Amino acid sequence: MTTPPTSGIDLFADEVVLDPYPVYAELREQGSVVHLEKNDVHVLTRYDAIRGALADWESFSSASIGFNPTVNEALTGTSLASDPPVHTQLRATLTENLSPRALRGMKGRIEAKADALVAELVEQRSFEAIDALARAFPLEVVADLIGFTGHVRDNMLRWGQAAMQVIGPMNQRTAESFPIAGELYGWCSQVSATDLAEGSVGRGIFEAEARGTVPAGTAGHIIHQYLGAGVDTTVAAIGNIVALFGTHPDQLDLVREDRSLVPAAFNEVLRFWAPVHAWGRRATKDVEIDGTVIPAGAQIAILFGAGNRDPRHYENPDTFLVGRNPVDHLSFGYGPHGCAGQGLARLEAHAVIEALSRRVKRLVVGPEVRVPGNITRSIEELPVLEVVPA
Repeated sequence: MTTPPTSGIDLFADEVVLDPYPVYAELREQGSVVHLEKNDVHVLTRYDAIRGALADWESFSSASIGFNPTVNEALTGTSLASDPPVHTQLRATLTENLSPRALRGMKGRIEAKADALVAELVEQRSFEAIDALARAFPLEVVADLIGFTGHVRDNMLRWGQAAMQVIGPMNQRTAESFPIAGELYGWCSQVSATDLAEGSVGRGIFEAEARGTVPAGTAGHIIHQYLGAGVDTTVAAIGNIVALFGTHPDQLDLVREDRSLVPAAFNEVLRFWAPVHAWGRRATKDVEIDGTVIPAGAQIAILFGAGNRDPRHYENPDTFLVGRNPVDHLSFGYGPHGCAGQGLARLEAHAVIEALSRRVKRLVVGPEVRVPGNITRSIEELPVLEVVPA
């Protein structure tokens, strides 16, 4: 047994978070586990190591999903940052409203909304894809689902972005985002059933708390997660759909010719560009992976994007191919903490891909603008210069 190889790379440096893939490849070649001295984290880089760690919650605790102590303390009591059996109970309420059965009733509404929005944008013949589609669509869907009204609706994007940013190390981005994330924490700690629209999922969570199905005082935490974990990542994924179809017109053609490829196309978008850069765990004991030992108490960083491009698992991993259908990609996580909102994210993304493939022959996109982010890797601006309608 040996100690893991070390690297001087700063996982959260601007140039790394803007385009992490060359760094992922370098670290993957060093080993399944690499210790980054600058961040004092052990990164998991290869597909099998990542999937194994995500499944093993006893060795890899979620009590430290963030890379600074303040955020881990703030997230205590949420299902994101808890382990079974507490996690199991908290998550049950979160997923109850996101189960395939619960989502079935929303499917038609979400598809109609996506189609109307895409039709309107196609008619304009050019548009800014992030504001007009990637942000506008999921924000409206989540606001309607949870029952957000008034100023909360207006703050969803800011709050959602900040909630992800503060999971990073205590760098400038984190420090600047804490006051904004604090507004969200503050609102979630005071929100009551009457603040949310009647008949909404948010109202239903308070009813579950009143029935005793979830522990007293946790309804706000659960609502925090819908907003904190669900908005920014879905915005990133939908922006990536437009960018990748714009730069790979042949792949959009394939989906247009065969709409049964819609789910496969979204899986490949998620594999090719993971919306989440790094996610934390804490080693509860000495853990051996591929002959190297991660010491007990070590902070772990799971690199989903590195695992998704591991040539040991995927052939030609650096090529975007909608026909690949990588159903086992890592972008939604795996195991007990697999993304609770993935059904909703799929519903939204499939609706967008479906509408694009039906209404668009070709998207001519300008250069994408990215802004460095600690956790979510997303496009900030993406001009669609021309739409050739189908």
